[in-house]
Amino acid sequence: MGVAAIKRWLSAFAPAPVGVNRREKLYGAVGALVGLFCTEWVGRHALGSANPWFIAPMGASAVLLFAAPASPLAQPWSILAGNLVSALIGVFCAQMIPEPGVAAAVAVALAIGAMFSLRCLHPPSGAVALTAVLGGPSVASLGYGFALWPVGLNSLILLCIAVAFNGALKRNYPRRHADPAPGHHTRDAVPSARLGFSRADLDDALSQRGELLDISKEDLEDIVLAAELRASVRRFGDVSCADIMSRDVVTVQEQDPLDYAIRLFDKHRLQALPVLDPAGRYAGMLAQGDVLARKSRLVTATVDGVPASDLRVADCMRSEVPFATPGLPVIELARPMSDSLHCVPVLDASRTLQGLITQSDLVAALYQMAVSASSQAAAGTDPGKRVA
Repeated sequence: MGVAAIKRWLSAFAPAPVGVNRREKLYGAVGALVGLFCTEWVGRHALGSANPWFIAPMGASAVLLFAAPASPLAQPWSILAGNLVSALIGVFCAQMIPEPGVAAAVAVALAIGAMFSLRCLHPPSGAVALTAVLGGPSVASLGYGFALWPVGLNSLILLCIAVAFNGALKRNYPRRHADPAPGHHTRDAVPSARLGFSRADLDDALSQRGELLDISKEDLEDIVLAAELRASVRRFGDVSCADIMSRDVVTVQEQDPLDYAIRLFDKHRLQALPVLDPAGRYAGMLAQGDVLARKSRLVTATVDGVPASDLRVADCMRSEVPFATPGLPVIELARPMSDSLHCVPVLDASRTLQGLITQSDLVAALYQMAVSASSQAAAGTDPGKRVA
C-alpha cells in the first residue's frame, strides 16, 4: 500500500465538518441543559423513593432532540417507542440469560431488530437495553416496571420539553413536511416533476445505496431541489422579477362590487386581480375560480346571509397569497408557478403593488433565457450572461 493510499485511508478518520451555524449549536447545548435538568427534577420528585429515577441514556436522547431535531431518529415515535421496547427487551434478556455479557449483547441486538421493525430506531435506546441488563440490583428490582419508570417517564418528560423548547424557537419539531402542490386530481405528476429530478429518482438512488441515512427522504429531496435552484440562480440569477413583470396592472378595491370584478375578468380575460386597500396598498388576490364558485350560488337571494347584490370583492378575496419582490431572481418562481400559482404579485418593502407576473410572462422569460443560453453556448461564451 502506497503512501497516498494510506493518507486516503487515514483521512476517513478525520472529523467531518458540521454544517450548523453558531446559533443552532447554542440552541442544542441550552436545550439539553434545560431538558435534562427538568427531567431529572421531575423524576426525582415523582420517584424519589425509587432508585434510580434518572438514567444515563437520556443524555444521548437529549443530543438528538435538541441538537438534531430534524433527524428521523429524534422524532416522538422514535424516542418513546424505541426506549420502551428496548427497556422491555433488556429486562427480558436479563431475566432469561444468566450470563450478563451475553444478555447485554443479545438485548441490544434484539432491540435494534425490534426498532427497525417498528420504525422507531433511536440510538440511545440501545443504551437503555444495556442499562436494563447491567444496571445492577436497583434496576433488576424494578423488573418490567423499569420500562414505565424511569424509562417511560424520563422519555415522556424529555419529549414534552423538546416540543416546547423547539416550538418556542420556531423549529419544525415534530418534523412536519409541507403539503404537496395541489394537482388536478389525476394520476399525472405535477409539472415540475415530469422532467429532471423526481421522487422516483431519489427512491432508486436510496435503494441502490441500501444503507440507513440519518435524514428523511423529504428533507433530502428539499436539499437536492434547493441545490438545483441555487445552481439555476447562479446561471440565470441576473434576470429579476422586475425585468419580466407586467407593470400596467388591472386592480380592484376591497369594497368594489363583485359584479364589477366579474366584468373586469371578462373584459381583460384575466384569471386573477390584485386587490388594493383604501390606502392603495396590496391587500390580496381575487381569483376567477373563487368568483365563479361564488357566482354559481348567486341564484339564491342570499349567500351566507348576505344579499347577493351586496357582495363585495372583500367577501371572496384571498389575503394570504405568495408574493415576489422586484429583485427576486425570476428562476425562483419557475417551480411554484408550474405547480400551483397562476400569477404572483410583485410588492416592494411597503407592500405597494409594483407589478404582476403570470404564467405566460414566466414561460416567455424562460424561453428567452433558454434561447440565449443555447446561442451563447454555440458561440463559446458564458451562458450565464444577462438576457437582453
